[in-house]
Order: sequence, then C-alpha cells, then structure tokens
Amino acid sequence: MSQTVVLKVGMSCEGCVGAVKRVLGKMEGVESYDIDLKEQKVTVNGNVQPDAVLQTVSKTGKKTAFWEAEAPAEPAKPAESVAAA
Repeated sequence: MSQTVVLKVGMSCEGCVGAVKRVLGKMEGVESYDIDLKEQKVTVNGNVQPDAVLQTVSKTGKKTAFWEAEAPAEPAKPAESVAAA
C-alpha cells in the first residue's frame, strides 16, 4: 500500500540534502521523494513504513523527526494565553 511520510530533517546545506537523497535512493519501496532544504522538510512516497523511513533518514546523522501538523495547534495556543491573562 502506497503512503506518504513527511519528516522534519535538520539540513543546513546541499551536502545534507545529498546525504538524505543517497539513503532514500537505496531504500526499498520508495517511489518518489521531495526534499525542501529551506523548510527542512522531506516527503517520501511509496510502499514504506513511517518508522522505517525515519530510521533510514536518521542514519545520515541529521536530527530527524516526524513532521507535526502545526496548523490545528497554532490557533489554540494564543487563545490559551489570552484566557490565562
């Protein structure tokens, strides 16, 4: 089953991007991937398990985590701080 895995990867240069491309290129089940250096976002599509993708990208030595869906959390935080004040 094909799915999309989105990761936040601490990349600071094109060398970092190259390292991530190298490990994803070797990974079984990966159909395509997109790496956004500015956003530090890696999107992987294919017949892959999210944990396996996270582990594989972690092998580059870069700080790697699942991309958190930030949109729903952001509006709640200002409301809480206003209520607390």
